[in-house]
Amino acid sequence: MMFTQRRRVALRALTVAVTLLTLRSPVKAQEIVTLLTRANVTQSYFLTSVPKQLRAIAILFPGSGGTIQLRKEGEQIKFGSDNFLVRSRREFIDRGVIAAIIDAPSDRQSNWGMTDEFRLGVDHFTDISAVVDDLAKRFPNIPIFLVGTSRGSVSVAALAARFSGKVSGAVLTASMFRQTGRQSKEAGPGLSKFDFGTMKMPALIVHHVSDQCNLTPYGDAARLSETFPLITVWGGLPARSVECEAFSAHGFYGKEAETVEQIVNWMLKKPFVYEVK
Repeated sequence: MMFTQRRRVALRALTVAVTLLTLRSPVKAQEIVTLLTRANVTQSYFLTSVPKQLRAIAILFPGSGGTIQLRKEGEQIKFGSDNFLVRSRREFIDRGVIAAIIDAPSDRQSNWGMTDEFRLGVDHFTDISAVVDDLAKRFPNIPIFLVGTSRGSVSVAALAARFSGKVSGAVLTASMFRQTGRQSKEAGPGLSKFDFGTMKMPALIVHHVSDQCNLTPYGDAARLSETFPLITVWGGLPARSVECEAFSAHGFYGKEAETVEQIVNWMLKKPFVYEVK
């Protein structure tokens, strides 16, 4: 009788231990999700592993043309990981935010990817609407945020002006405020003509004070601070890329963790600092 009672206690303890281990483990491993969004067009995104305690969803929009070459080689998922948001995905996960990293849609995989005009247009909204709906089904009642960096900020601003209700907020980092000249392969208006007053949701601006890219001057972000909260980032590591690319102040190089921490604090309505030093 005593043995039986001890055995029951031991089994109960083992069951509790297994349950706790399951709760502390990611619900599902990372994966590539591909959705049919328009006629003969698919939109893919990379879904990271689920945090131990899921608090929010961040849809991440990389810069440049937005092509990350998302693919599967054997059993391994591969994609370009230099971009600030892409390489910082673990920082989001560790703070309770699952990341969905957007690739360019199938009809924008050639040349250099998504133009500014496409990012500002209705087809992009159609594609990302499907992503938002898919994530909402996977993770009911979890708030969804749009987070873009550099040219990805064009996507986020434009989408924030179109979405109503389904998305909880928008974060624009190293924003593309200026127009790119016609001589560039990535020529486009950026956000030079965008009316920020059309955004229908809370928005956060994040910018490095030493961003030397001529298309993303800190002064333009500072002027927006009269309307939106602005997180100013200082310092970091010496640049190892040119000034408009990811491994420089433009890409918050060396300040990734601190920057993401304050972004997540804002998303979760926790106290956040306006200056990251």
